[in-house]
Amino acid sequence: MKYVCPVCGYVYDDAKEGVPWADLPESWVCPICGMPKSAFAAQEPEAGRAAPAVGAATEDVEGERALSAAELAAICSNLARGCEKQYMDEEHALFARLAEHYSSLVPPAEGSDGELVKLIKDACDGQFAAAKAEAEAASDRGAQRAIVWGERVNFVLKSLISRYQNGGEAALRDAKIWVCTICGFIFVGDEPPEICPVCKVPSFKFVAGGQVQ
Repeated sequence: MKYVCPVCGYVYDDAKEGVPWADLPESWVCPICGMPKSAFAAQEPEAGRAAPAVGAATEDVEGERALSAAELAAICSNLARGCEKQYMDEEHALFARLAEHYSSLVPPAEGSDGELVKLIKDACDGQFAAAKAEAEAASDRGAQRAIVWGERVNFVLKSLISRYQNGGEAALRDAKIWVCTICGFIFVGDEPPEICPVCKVPSFKFVAGGQVQ
């Protein structure tokens, strides 16, 4: 049986590794990007069956709704990063300005992380799949790439929140946080990865986000 990381695509193959997936401790993490064992998805063994898309919707989306200012800010921020990597300076600047504008419209938090957790979960459960479908229909490769990056970073955020909820402050105490300045990938460790698992830029593109006390 094979198990796939939703962020970097690393595949754990029982047959090759020699240790059954079930025997791995729950503390085991992806050797490439650090995602926990619980985030991995089983790859269907049937021949000719494609692996499920990361973040694919589990049911048909019914109806439409307007995106919130926070969602628009996140989308524009990811598009800005995508344009920056493609050396599209003018487009990068425009999307960055839009992200800043929409960020200014986001109402202040009311002291609860519940809404943030819900937004991240909803995005992982299908919103990115809908956005990818729109980008593919428009044949917008830049948007497709930015959406894929945003989707994978969202999975990382979901993993970190779950880690905090399960272990409290002790789960991240003394942990050093690194953030990729291109795609927003977050890595927990003493040093950043040599290559970003999401957008493939070298480690010097990472900035230290501080240490959790």
